[in-house]
Amino acid sequence: MVSGPGLFSDIGKRSRDLLTKDFVTDQKFTLSSSTDSGVDFTSTAIKKGGLSTGDIAVKYKYKNTLVDVKVDSESNIFTTFTITDLFPSTKAIVSVKLPDYNSGKLELQYFHDHATFTTAAVLNKSPAIDVSATIGTPAIAFGAEAGYDTTSGNFTKYTAGIGVTKPESSASIILGDKGDTIRASYLHHLDLWKKSAAVGEITRRFSTNENTFTVGGSYVIDGLTVVKAKLNNHGKLGALLQHEVIQKSLITIAGEIDTKALEKTPKFGLALALKP
Repeated sequence: MVSGPGLFSDIGKRSRDLLTKDFVTDQKFTLSSSTDSGVDFTSTAIKKGGLSTGDIAVKYKYKNTLVDVKVDSESNIFTTFTITDLFPSTKAIVSVKLPDYNSGKLELQYFHDHATFTTAAVLNKSPAIDVSATIGTPAIAFGAEAGYDTTSGNFTKYTAGIGVTKPESSASIILGDKGDTIRASYLHHLDLWKKSAAVGEITRRFSTNENTFTVGGSYVIDGLTVVKAKLNNHGKLGALLQHEVIQKSLITIAGEIDTKALEKTPKFGLALALKP
């Protein structure tokens, strides 16, 4: 693939990941293993409240094709084929969920030095179609996406955004929810080694005149341990600690409290990902 501005979904991703990634509020256990032939196995068990679910996934890569098959505890089978460079600078993704034969989806991605394009369609008689485009460079990108329902003839979504990325910082502004919300974020690394970072994000919903401002930060303690925290103006305080117990095996402990309603029960989460 060529080096370009990235996909539209990449705009604001660094800030979004710091504020949301790994902030678990349930119990999750993952066990992964690989064979010499290149087959990856992953078993996952999740307990959320009184409900327990699980799945088993198998991945296999052969040349430019990646096959991903997952079976969950409700006997659903998710199958995804990802083919890279079927044509130069392209990626094709075909997915289906069985036994729902109408859930098939085809996505095509095209990467250029100064632009990326994606289109995705549900493979049924009345397909929903999503398209996105991004122009620019790895340092600055302008993009938009839209969704169209061929049954009703209506747009299901349209979003536009701009992202600026530097080695030590990144910023983005995204107009979403059909123009009803605008979200601006800024992330800055506080040292040359990128061990610590701070982020601020503000979201305004025009239909309700509601503003949400969130600040957060992360710090790498010793190369094996990461701590993160975030707080918004509604009083939601979240924190997590993630530690690499052994190589490629992580334990994550996270929690969230409502500082404006301390009588509410705090939320706690635990995730253990083992890869022997």
